[in-house]
Amino acid sequence: MQVTRRRKSTGRRSRPRVLVAGAATLALVVLGTGVGSASTKQFGTERVGDITPQGQVISSDQYLNPIGDRLVLNNGKIMASAVSPDGSHLAALITDGGLALAVVDLKSWKVQQLVGNSATADLKIPGNDVGQEGPSYSPDGKTLWMAQTDGYRRFTVNADGSLATPTFVSIPADGAKHGLPAQAVFSADGTTVYAAVNGQNRVVAINAASGAITQSWAVGNAPRDLVRIGSKLYVSNEGGRPAVPGDTTLNSYNTQVPANPATGATTTGTVSVIDPAGSTVRSIDVGLHPTALYAKGNTLFVANTASNDVSVIDTGRDKVVQTIATRPWPEATVGYEPDGITVTGDGHLLVTLGRANAVAVYRFSKAQEPVSYVGLLPTDYFPTAIATVGNTIVVSNTRGIDARRPTTAAGHGTHDTTSSVQKFKLPDDRTIRGYTGKVFQQNGWTNNAAQTANGHKAQPVPVPQRLGDPSTIKHVFLIVKENRTYDQVYGDDARGSGDPTLAQFGENVTPNQHALEQQFGLYDNTYDIGTNSAEGHNWLMQADNPEYTESSAGEYLRSYDTEDDALGHQESGFLWTGVQATGKSVRDFGEFQQFLTKPAGASWQNLYCDTKNMVATGQPTAYPLVSSSPIPSLNSVSVPGFPKFDTSVPDIYREQIWQQDFAQHGPANLNMFWLSSDHTGGPPNPAAQVADNDLAVGRIVDTISHSPYWKDSAIFIAEDDSQAGLDHVDGHRAPIQIISPWARHGVVDDHYYSQITMIRTIEQILGMHPMNQKDTAATPMASAFTTKPDFTPYTAVPNRTSLTLGLSTPPSCGNDVVTQYAQPSTTVPADKQGLAAQWQQWAGKQRLTGSDAVPDYANPLQMDHWTWYQTHGWTTPYPGEKQLYAPDQVPGGFIPSSDSDG
Repeated sequence: MQVTRRRKSTGRRSRPRVLVAGAATLALVVLGTGVGSASTKQFGTERVGDITPQGQVISSDQYLNPIGDRLVLNNGKIMASAVSPDGSHLAALITDGGLALAVVDLKSWKVQQLVGNSATADLKIPGNDVGQEGPSYSPDGKTLWMAQTDGYRRFTVNADGSLATPTFVSIPADGAKHGLPAQAVFSADGTTVYAAVNGQNRVVAINAASGAITQSWAVGNAPRDLVRIGSKLYVSNEGGRPAVPGDTTLNSYNTQVPANPATGATTTGTVSVIDPAGSTVRSIDVGLHPTALYAKGNTLFVANTASNDVSVIDTGRDKVVQTIATRPWPEATVGYEPDGITVTGDGHLLVTLGRANAVAVYRFSKAQEPVSYVGLLPTDYFPTAIATVGNTIVVSNTRGIDARRPTTAAGHGTHDTTSSVQKFKLPDDRTIRGYTGKVFQQNGWTNNAAQTANGHKAQPVPVPQRLGDPSTIKHVFLIVKENRTYDQVYGDDARGSGDPTLAQFGENVTPNQHALEQQFGLYDNTYDIGTNSAEGHNWLMQADNPEYTESSAGEYLRSYDTEDDALGHQESGFLWTGVQATGKSVRDFGEFQQFLTKPAGASWQNLYCDTKNMVATGQPTAYPLVSSSPIPSLNSVSVPGFPKFDTSVPDIYREQIWQQDFAQHGPANLNMFWLSSDHTGGPPNPAAQVADNDLAVGRIVDTISHSPYWKDSAIFIAEDDSQAGLDHVDGHRAPIQIISPWARHGVVDDHYYSQITMIRTIEQILGMHPMNQKDTAATPMASAFTTKPDFTPYTAVPNRTSLTLGLSTPPSCGNDVVTQYAQPSTTVPADKQGLAAQWQQWAGKQRLTGSDAVPDYANPLQMDHWTWYQTHGWTTPYPGEKQLYAPDQVPGGFIPSSDSDG
């Protein structure tokens, strides 16, 4: 599909501003190979949602301009899909839109039916949870099986392709291990269904009529896709083989799997071979994270998503006969994420590359003969399933056109997710080679993207051109916060592109953030990539959200926080392991931590009073908390007393734990923080918690800027994601700050930046090699820095909003009294008190506080409404709505959260 050649208005407000140099779009250089040379500089000052000659700008440093025809689904993300046996319909598992399944009529090119428990569903079922693979049509096309948490939802398929009469086939939980079934396949006669039971590391045979389990086979870890070839079954084990004595292991859904203790990533991948007539299960070693399987005659193709290649198995010998690299850009070997395979009738092998928004095309004749690479074809955002229907190729794209679902609200949210189905006729090889340059351009893949020092002595600059050249910056501080959009914080600053009607936490709540952006710079065109915390912390720690986490979003029961799941970790490691590899030091304060223990009495109120005592006396905390990580390489550099996410811990308490460590040890080269109070949901009201977060940040910057380390320090402040509110440009737009003597001061910078470019900047400063193709392609934010430093320190300003607003029980040391500024109202109008009580009851079930607190456990739409009502005194409806709603009335709010791990 060719994108219209126009620039889409974003409703940008005019304002006086100081622009930094280099805002012009970089011209493209066409190389002799037909590959366009570009980089993230090519976005210039374009914004997400803009339509340009290169395509539509999205939040992941990419353009979209797919080949063929596109059908956008405004009902959430596609997790997986299947084409009916007659090729007339596509059934897609969807999530994050209040539904579980969409049926697309491929002939009329329309969504025919929606299935789920939302009011918008055409066919109602009890739950919207869906598995990573499937759904599965029976050989005669008369039934469809859809994986859910502990079994399959079985539908009758009507003559017109629609679904009816849902029933449930149970695969019960085994203690703490839910079934979490993935792919199902049928026997040739359709009487038996074989199911990969992902959560229990087994494959079962189910009587298709009665639903009874008749056989069970133990296989590898996390079985996912399943195919039948002749009399044998083949299943991809994403977590590899079972651990044996002597293996180093890490946890994945209550199973210890072989894993690297430094990178946290799994070290094996296998395909299990089952003869249903017997009990024998054999194993074939393949690459890492085998996901999609595709059978063509006696050849089996295996997508090894994490090792970025495809294993080709001769099923006559059950042996790998060749391995096909799916790493089209020579600059990086990690991060393309092959996750779907098909073979055309004329001998083309097609492999979807999820993170590259592309289909890789190869010439294939037979298993033993090496394939030949043809080129790449552009898709929409994160292609997953691919199928051949006659001479048409059909691709399902998980994220479609990004979070651009039409909305009646005054802005966009990250959960305005879309997906898309794409169809095209396969072009000839010459045309495919021509499209390859387009894919390179859309991803920003250039030559010499990560140049290393050449041995010549270079003068120190803030952001060196080559990795390993000296930087004027020796100490980097990365402060990660929770969930706010740009407009929520800076919508009240007329210098930037803000919407003041969406500014829930403006200057009176965040005086330090406003003072910091006045002194050091305002960045109003920067984007978080993830939809939620599970994705956001991955993007910051791995410069990617690996396919495992992308495809788990339909349930999130196997894992949400991949800190404690080896399957969520990329082969090339994390930000901290990359910095350690350069010989530099790391110190972690809560970021990517998983576990927290708290002593008795460690309530928010008592920790607040304890903080005041630490400030006044310098004494250690009276309530030592212990935070830890299951990843050895992170745990060894973490400060255990700095607590991870828990909204019943004030951020000023966290700041004091850091202050004492800083006074004793000074900074490392890389210092990582998780300051999470601005998530809200704790005992104080939202404004108080955001003010607490703001004061903690201000004090940290104050301390660093008045220390001897200030002269060679840089502080980067980012949200993990921006899911907790609306933004008039895009839901992924987020507030960031770059604070350093070497940062340009007082500017309004409207360059396109992202979390990826921020991480690449940190890598460049510290001389760390990029982790994957995403951060390799990203352009460091050199334009945000200057070679003429301004060493003026920052002095924190007092909070303008009381930190104890909304507490039902005051602290023993007294409430925080602020008299200089008007305080947000905590009084609920008489006619809204019953409504507020319903919301308080709802909040008590959302795991927002305590040792088992989970970021984003609450349904995001409900959480956003609750926060909005509180910050507007229970008098103002949520943008785009005409009334205040109870929790179960919020449009979409009764949907089980895609951000829940239970």
